[in-house]
Amino acid sequence: MPKEVIHASGAPSSPLYSQAIKAGGLVYLSGFTGIDAATRQLAGETIEEQTRQAILNCREVLKAAGSSLEQVIQVTVLLSDPDDFEGMNQEYAKSFPKNPPARMVTKLGVSLPKVKISMAMIATTV
Repeated sequence: MPKEVIHASGAPSSPLYSQAIKAGGLVYLSGFTGIDAATRQLAGETIEEQTRQAILNCREVLKAAGSSLEQVIQVTVLLSDPDDFEGMNQEYAKSFPKNPPARMVTKLGVSLPKVKISMAMIATTV
């Protein structure tokens, strides 16, 4: 099965990983934090601000892959502080108001200064 590397200029990127890989009718997104691609800074200090930005980053990559938030089937959320779960959940629910994707939430295993969340997604492209 051939794979296609996806790049969206409106989302943060790194030479160390692909933003997403499209293969077999699915798109696999890398983990995105709350960094604003335009400013290269965190979108804010709160879990809500960073969650909102992480989802916006994912949305940009999904769009570049020919997909959308409506086609997301699985989300993995990594929180630096488990106490941020409620705030993340409130912001997350705004992007997935009905028929939400399957989701897993766990603790971020590495320490990234001021980063509160990392979010990865899998979506269909058909």
